[in-house]
Amino acid sequence: MPTYEYECKQCRKTFDVFQNITAKPLKQCPVCKGKVRRLIGKGAGIIFKGSGFYQTDYRSDHYRKRVREEKKPAETSGPKKEGGGASVSKDSKASTTAKE
Repeated sequence: MPTYEYECKQCRKTFDVFQNITAKPLKQCPVCKGKVRRLIGKGAGIIFKGSGFYQTDYRSDHYRKRVREEKKPAETSGPKKEGGGASVSKDSKASTTAKE
């Protein structure tokens, strides 16, 4: 059952009521007996407990084993080369602009 928030038009008191969805909205303030209006809800908070909140948490044992095996060869390969080959030095850049 949701919690609805109401505000009294007369005394401006706000209060929450735990009501069934099919229940009719309240019409009277419990404090001053004035007219009330139901406010737009802020939404419910979500509480995550336990595991299972990541896509990989639902994978089978077979799948996880295969992923571990695929990662091992990549991790055990030799040291990575520095510089990746895509960098351009200042000298080569200057020489290409001079040719243009």
